[in-house]
Amino acid sequence: MAKSKQFVVIGLGRFGESVAKTLYGLGHDVLAVDMDEDMVQEISDSVTHAVQMDATDESALRTLGLRNFDVAVVTIGSNIQASVMVTLLVKELGVKYIIAKGQSDLHAKVLYKIGADRVVLPEKDMGVRVAHNLVSASILDYIELSPDYSIMEMKALAEWNGKTLTELKLRSKYGINVMAIKKNDDINISPSAEEVISTEDIIVAIGSAEDLAKIEEIMSKQK
Repeated sequence: MAKSKQFVVIGLGRFGESVAKTLYGLGHDVLAVDMDEDMVQEISDSVTHAVQMDATDESALRTLGLRNFDVAVVTIGSNIQASVMVTLLVKELGVKYIIAKGQSDLHAKVLYKIGADRVVLPEKDMGVRVAHNLVSASILDYIELSPDYSIMEMKALAEWNGKTLTELKLRSKYGINVMAIKKNDDINISPSAEEVISTEDIIVAIGSAEDLAKIEEIMSKQK
């Protein structure tokens, strides 16, 4: 199993909140940062630390000791200027790996130019789809959060049909955690253990690169 890492998630919209909670659930240290005090309060019990702060304030950001973090996830929403500024500051403060949420191809291009290692464009397709298609037709998209951990979007296996998440024991059997389930046009963030899976469902899961590679192999054999 990959060793525990330190993540900082800046921006606690639906995407940022989901990533922060799931990484913490996987046993990693997660620092969550947002300007909105209510959002910070809401997530405080689901991460290691939660801080209310304007992340575009360089002097405030410096107090967080970001040089010690392995990965920064910059998921600031509608404010492109703030997104670019924070990505730049996080890079300058020495975070090893940066994944940033972008709004458009142009925004993504700017984020890459200033040092983002990976840019996600969730608005293009419901939350976590990105343009990194894998070989298997059953695996739809892949987001690299760090060299060790990724998010994968996949079609449910036929053998999962009609079973709850509790019954499937995906974490113990496959080493993955389910972040969300898409049923038709609906997306269920942080589904309950009693959620029943059907073959039409799209599963959004997070796991180590090694465990996700095993799932990919299973999927490719079932094409």
